[in-house]
Amino acid sequence: MDHQGEFRRAALELGVPDDEISRFSQHLRLSIGLFAGGGGSPVGQFGGLPRLPVGMKWPSAGETPLPLLFSVDCGALPRVDCFDLPADGTLLFFVDQEMDHEDTSGSYARVVYVPDGTETAVAKAPGSVGVRERFDVCAELRAELPLWLQECDEGEDWHEYWEDLEWEDMSPFQQQLARYMERDLPHLDALRALAHDLWPSGAGVLIGGYADDEVINSIAQQTLAGREKAGEIPAIPIAKWYSRLEEEKHRMTSEWISLARERPEYEAYCTSFVIRHDDLASARVDKALAVTVFEAP
Repeated sequence: MDHQGEFRRAALELGVPDDEISRFSQHLRLSIGLFAGGGGSPVGQFGGLPRLPVGMKWPSAGETPLPLLFSVDCGALPRVDCFDLPADGTLLFFVDQEMDHEDTSGSYARVVYVPDGTETAVAKAPGSVGVRERFDVCAELRAELPLWLQECDEGEDWHEYWEDLEWEDMSPFQQQLARYMERDLPHLDALRALAHDLWPSGAGVLIGGYADDEVINSIAQQTLAGREKAGEIPAIPIAKWYSRLEEEKHRMTSEWISLARERPEYEAYCTSFVIRHDDLASARVDKALAVTVFEAP
């Protein structure tokens, strides 16, 4: 389905200029929400036992087998613009969330891709692995925007990067984003509302869309530190570090995408899997990075 065309036609009917629609659409991503029930055709399952290629060992971290979080049938998922999921086959997400939360190496999470036509069998669970209750899930679409274009619950622009700052206290990059919104997106409120009206899913597990800000922030910090250490860029004074970090995060939102993530819940482990666009397009899902957080009041 032509989602960009659908959005453009609806925005034109609201009287928004075509060039502004194009600018806004550059930032608009659709994710695929997974939810139980709803009467639709199942696209995957939460929990249960996985179907693995015959002869493949249960994914593990050393001697520790990893629980199956969920799996999806790529061929049954709705197709989304600029999101290069494999056209068919199955994606399986394994993670020991408690261990992944404590360990930053990424050793306690795996993404497995099983192409169509592969001989598979329902795997027997190792005795030490926890098997979650299985239930089928359906799919629906959800509109997403980068954090700096989102709207908070009170109806005001989020602007996390410069909330409560006077103009003269903003960094040059913050001022650049603010000017862009005011000058080039005068119908931002209407466009934002339209996108969420067209694709309003509130599902708790999402395939695709924007990577969590906390994850991108961590990748950006490590990238800048690595480039400084390698001498690729000069050492950045502390006063300019956060401004440079914002720019790096902004750049990385176009390089990285969320492969799958659980939306945060209080007093629960939630895992995000992120991947570079080019790795996903080549089905190199083993390159995905996982980060598990624990939300507490």
